[in-house]
Amino acid sequence: MPAQNAMPQNAMQSQNALRAGSTPASSVLQHRAQPDQPPEERSWHDQANCLGVDPDLFFPERGASTREAKEVCRGCVVREACLEYALTNGEKFGIWGGMSERERRRLRRARALARRGLGPTGAASA
Repeated sequence: MPAQNAMPQNAMQSQNALRAGSTPASSVLQHRAQPDQPPEERSWHDQANCLGVDPDLFFPERGASTREAKEVCRGCVVREACLEYALTNGEKFGIWGGMSERERRRLRRARALARRGLGPTGAASA
């Protein structure tokens, strides 16, 4: 969760998200607390390169660099599980599995088109 001294540009939105418990960091904590999931699904984050890293790194202010966060993700053994978690749970903020919000949005769109048999431009595949 964002540190108090590192207030994002849109502080009001971030504070509202914190109050609502809808930040990506809180989502991970909620995910960890779900006892009905098999242990292998609950423990992917315990193997992550980002374990113990300041969460603020993964939730940069708008326009700030994501390079350092993505570098932490590079080579992580649970990168794919992290990305799939974010995609499955609709995480809209932060770096997950080495991808930004925009990159995940593009990936979701591409997957949706592929399921419908459409190419990246929306045209039917041959």
